[in-house]
Amino acid sequence: MYSEVRESRFRVTSVTRNTSNYVIFMGSPLDNSNKVFSAKTLISIMSKKTNLPVEPAIGQHWMVKDKYTISDFDNNGYIYKQLTYEDPVFAVCTLPETGEQFIKFIAYEKAFKGIGTVKARELWEYYDKEIYAMLSRNYAEDKVSLSKMLSDTSIEALYEGFKKYSNLKYANWMSQKQIPSNVQQSLLKFHGDKSIKEIQRDPFKLMSFGMSFKAVSELAKSHFNVVNDDERRLSAAIEEALRASLGNGNTFSSQNELKPIVRRLLGCMELTKKAFQVGFSKSQYIIHPEHGTYHQSATLIMEGVITKRFKKLASFGDTFDESFTKSSRQAIDELPYPLVGKQQEAVVNALAFKIACITGGAGTGKTTVLRTVLRAMHFVGYTIHAIALSGRAAMRMHESIGFATCTIAAFLRKEEINDDGKHIVVIDEASMVDIPTMYRIVTHIHPNVRILFVGDPNQLPPIGPGKVLADVVSSGTIMNTTLDIVKRQEASTGVPEYSAQIRDGIVPKNLSFGNIIFHETPEDEISAKCVELYSQSPKDSRVIGATYKTTYGGIDEINSLAQAENNPDGQMLTIKHEGEMQFVRIKLGDPVLFTKNNYDIGVQNGSLGEVTSTEHVGDKFGVVKLDTGDEVELDLDLFNSIKLGYAISLHKAQGSQFHRIIISLKSGRIVDRSWLYTAITRAETEVHIVGKKSDFINITQHESNANKRSSFLGELLSGQNVKDLT
Repeated sequence: MYSEVRESRFRVTSVTRNTSNYVIFMGSPLDNSNKVFSAKTLISIMSKKTNLPVEPAIGQHWMVKDKYTISDFDNNGYIYKQLTYEDPVFAVCTLPETGEQFIKFIAYEKAFKGIGTVKARELWEYYDKEIYAMLSRNYAEDKVSLSKMLSDTSIEALYEGFKKYSNLKYANWMSQKQIPSNVQQSLLKFHGDKSIKEIQRDPFKLMSFGMSFKAVSELAKSHFNVVNDDERRLSAAIEEALRASLGNGNTFSSQNELKPIVRRLLGCMELTKKAFQVGFSKSQYIIHPEHGTYHQSATLIMEGVITKRFKKLASFGDTFDESFTKSSRQAIDELPYPLVGKQQEAVVNALAFKIACITGGAGTGKTTVLRTVLRAMHFVGYTIHAIALSGRAAMRMHESIGFATCTIAAFLRKEEINDDGKHIVVIDEASMVDIPTMYRIVTHIHPNVRILFVGDPNQLPPIGPGKVLADVVSSGTIMNTTLDIVKRQEASTGVPEYSAQIRDGIVPKNLSFGNIIFHETPEDEISAKCVELYSQSPKDSRVIGATYKTTYGGIDEINSLAQAENNPDGQMLTIKHEGEMQFVRIKLGDPVLFTKNNYDIGVQNGSLGEVTSTEHVGDKFGVVKLDTGDEVELDLDLFNSIKLGYAISLHKAQGSQFHRIIISLKSGRIVDRSWLYTAITRAETEVHIVGKKSDFINITQHESNANKRSSFLGELLSGQNVKDLT
């Protein structure tokens, strides 16, 4: 139970848990003169690292303010009162102010490698508090002075160690203004020592780093004397409204969509009208002269750049030559079976045009065509850059095509492709790519580098704004070959016919057909029914849900019930925390899902596996066998990125197939026709749909959210000129 808000000052005495994302540290309470005043009380902080101004270390002084819990803490029979703050809203770190505190700080802080107690004492006795100013200014003459008592290596360690504290005064200033620590870190990373000046100049810049309009508006009024009709506030309201539209997947909006949002933020129509005038004068948006639509300037620029790149590649026309004739024949001859239908046409088109699409429903042979195209490209000397949005999709693509793959994020971290030699960028599951991501890709490569899209425009749309693949296909200006013969699922399963009807908005005459079984189920029984079906064939099954926290049919609830039903007696994983063994929710034999990329050990966001050991070996406390056959050892960092995997979200499943799929179907904001279509097509042979018939009909008959998105890229590709809007 949480108490009232309280401020606590303490010196860090231990860091009991420190992972890539999370930290737990403890310390002794201090009075106003920075002396320990109670040996029977401990202050404990549990926090995400992004919420703290600096990484905790022994010897640091901290001040926190928030609600806390009180508990007894037993340390070898000695009982302490422990005050625990979890993700405190106010947390500042201050440098030690006395000699003994400084000595402990330098000697224990790992950042100051190689400087022990003796050298730390000499530094304080000689320089006193001036040492902080010296380390901040980094003058050559200061280093000469330090060389009298420290070696060059130790001097370098001292300055390197102090770098992490260089922004401390700025972070503490922002903490006093109650700016969240994660916002501070992002701001400091971008603006550095100019952060405070930037905030003072325009507090609403904080919105770009994660704060809401409401929070910044209150801060601006209370700390910076910003009045209601200040142009900075009005401009920020327009920005928030445009951002809300982007959050719904749109790249442009109507005034009728934006005006209610701005009015809600500003509170009256008079300020709303003035805000639109301010936004236009600052070029925050551009109005389409014919349609009267509002285009956020930055997004419109991105769409314009993408269009220019795509049109340039398309302008090369058909480049199929003798070398491609030979290489394609060689690649096709390697196949164990002949290409059928439009598959051979797709191979030729992908080789002939510098920008092209291979599209089609699940199982139509896109992977076979892609592998053939890339083999032919490889034979004539092309460097293949195969990328996908998710780690799991990238991993599956690698298994299918035999070439190295990576996520889009990893590709963008690599060196830019600045030459116009033989390069091709292949984007798999391209329906998930939004406008900002596509913009980053095209500006990361030379304008002449080939681009090949592979995907199904009817599947899940991107999380971000736009619908790149759908716009490219519908524009008719980029070569696209749509495959139409299903190869993945045997025709007898009924999956191809059934999914095609869903895609086209047709409710199947029989909701149960072939290997698709519909289970009419009340909302409050969806989770239990999904678990019952899963338990009939656990090794072949995966449950797909929409959201984790939904009361009925949610992924978390299904995972809990499935574990209780299928693995009630499994040995629980344990981790060592604060000297004690603690049990965690995951057990030996549980399927698990990884939610972060860790390329060093072969784990991607979306990787699935099974816990095969809970034995502690060194700092490892278990083993997961991935569905690729590889094994990974669990440590604290890796443990923070796994969760139960009996049920997973559709976004985690996209790019993969499973023998038997169980769909938790319930009407909701993200569950639409494309969601249902995509979920069904994750199955190889068998589908179970659990939910109400009325929900199924409603979801199928209503247009997909993706089709309701307002995206300007298709119009630009079809001939509209960006300059016509400016």
